[in-house]
Amino acid sequence: MKISAIHWVILTTFILITVTMFGAMNIAFSWVFYLTIFGQSLFIYTVYKVLTDDYKTNKKFDNFYEDKPVYRS
Repeated sequence: MKISAIHWVILTTFILITVTMFGAMNIAFSWVFYLTIFGQSLFIYTVYKVLTDDYKTNKKFDNFYEDKPVYRS
């Protein structure tokens, strides 16, 4: 199964929020340190995956936002 870019974003967000919670709860420094290093590495990989994702769309700049149509005269 191929993991899409949004799944990498969700995983990275979860890891980095966990680092924040561990730091606030005074968990052992080694856990926070290694989880931070892992989270930062995962963040760099996530940025790479998002930028190189093979995503195709048929939307054009003229479509603007779908939730609020822009009417032109």
